[in-house]
Amino acid sequence: MDKPDAQMPPRPTAPKIPLPKGACDAHVHLVAGRDDFPLWEGRVENPAPGPNFNQWLSLYQQHLDTMGFERGVIVHSILYGTDNSVTVEAVRRMGNNFKGVGLLPDGATETQIGQFAEWNMCAVRLNYVHGGVLTWDGAKAMAPALAERGLHIQMLCHADQHMDALAADIKSLPVPVVFDHITWPTQGLAADGKGIDTLCALLDSGKIWIKLSALYRMCDAPFDAAAKLVERLIKTNPDRCLWGSDWPHLMLNGADMPNGANLLDALDNVASTQDRQKIFVDNPNALFKFAD
Repeated sequence: MDKPDAQMPPRPTAPKIPLPKGACDAHVHLVAGRDDFPLWEGRVENPAPGPNFNQWLSLYQQHLDTMGFERGVIVHSILYGTDNSVTVEAVRRMGNNFKGVGLLPDGATETQIGQFAEWNMCAVRLNYVHGGVLTWDGAKAMAPALAERGLHIQMLCHADQHMDALAADIKSLPVPVVFDHITWPTQGLAADGKGIDTLCALLDSGKIWIKLSALYRMCDAPFDAAAKLVERLIKTNPDRCLWGSDWPHLMLNGADMPNGANLLDALDNVASTQDRQKIFVDNPNALFKFAD
């Protein structure tokens, strides 16, 4: 069966307020030409047609330069399944100021996890929203091996559906958990919605990190509907907040294609200058331990 093609991201524009020096975009995906790297048969869409891998890297660099980022984290896309090669090569080509987040299946061996670390991966991703190859039980089982190598778990879930059930396990893990996309609530973006108190308690404890990313998947621009929730997360623990553009905005599933600068501008409405220094520079450096 033919699969739909993703949309091309828009040409990047600069945010209203320049980013601090050394800023990190902590959540993007890299894709390639149709024949450059093997795609997963179970994917729901194809990468946007046209650019090959080298051209996608150039588009990514343009995104970084225009918006003011010097560091980045490249999160492996489920479009490629457990073959991490497109992400590994992107991280290698981008250099020391970039890290990867990849996919490993349940039961991954010590050798596989060791290779993961050698590839400059910083985390393994668990996806409760789109599915995938790693379960929560599998992630818990590999956590000690991840901890030995300085890796962590990155997770996409729905706060209202999953957070209360996950909390006890998270407290006992030997590694931190980084939650994507403000934990993507499905019952509205109220700052006191289901699961948010639990999320904030974990955030306050320092046990987890939160990415203030992908607001466009939950509300329309200018993203005011998410402002109070984002503000609560920052106030709860500004030392555990990160920001990511989610470029090039794959699997929109009905959401409008965003402009990354507008997402940055929305953060500026609720984050102080001190908060921005932490979110874009200090916190990523602490968690991802960039070489430069």
